[in-house]
Amino acid sequence: MSSQSDRSDDDDDDADAVSQRAEGSACSQPLQSRQTPHTERQRTPPEETHAYRSAIQSGHTHTPRMPEQSNDYRVVVFGAGGVGKSSLVLRFVKGTFRDTYIPTVEDTYRQVISCDKSVCTLQITDTTGSHQFPAMQRLSISKGHAFILVFSITSRQSLEELKPIYQQVLAIKGTVESIPIMLVGNKSDETAQREVEKKEAEAQAATWKCAFMETSAKTNSNVKELFQELLSLEKKRDMSLSIDGKRSGKQKRADKLKGKCSIM
Repeated sequence: MSSQSDRSDDDDDDADAVSQRAEGSACSQPLQSRQTPHTERQRTPPEETHAYRSAIQSGHTHTPRMPEQSNDYRVVVFGAGGVGKSSLVLRFVKGTFRDTYIPTVEDTYRQVISCDKSVCTLQITDTTGSHQFPAMQRLSISKGHAFILVFSITSRQSLEELKPIYQQVLAIKGTVESIPIMLVGNKSDETAQREVEKKEAEAQAATWKCAFMETSAKTNSNVKELFQELLSLEKKRDMSLSIDGKRSGKQKRADKLKGKCSIM
């Protein structure tokens, strides 16, 4: 009798275990039904597919590009280290001058101006004087609308170092005939140490088909006039560094002759 009772108890235990397993599988089933299908969870982006990569390599597709901001006018300043690029930009933007030389990697300054009878931003990029960042230099050229090439009148070598930069502008832009470019001989106040005569620099500017001007960031000589002349070379836009509309009689007469920009 006891053996039959034990077998009965074992049968009941087995039945309970089967019932629990059945209940567990029934409870877990809804969780499986809520899972995201495998094909949706691991969907491969189109740009990562082999066909898309092959199309890019063969040049049969176009990568999306962000539209350029039409309200920015980008001026890029190039030159060897120590010629006074940063001093010219700071004198123009902030009206300050510093005697100490601090190497620049790349700084950008912005100033609100009038452009085609509306407000836009003059963006001035002060580049590094070294040749350690060629990719950064190419990017600045490709995005630039106008260029200022600065050398020191006290250093003939600084003028020579501008030649490969000019050639790179020409290579990237294709032509410089419609691009405003200013060749600038800075430190005109240091006449006793002059190594580059004005006529020599003018001849170089004529070869490059660009304008020329001597400046002094230290004495604030021709600094505003530099940017004034640069904007006057722009043929596609009508720009002015003054946005309040106030001009002197001399500036109004100059506007009538040029039909272009003015500075307050």
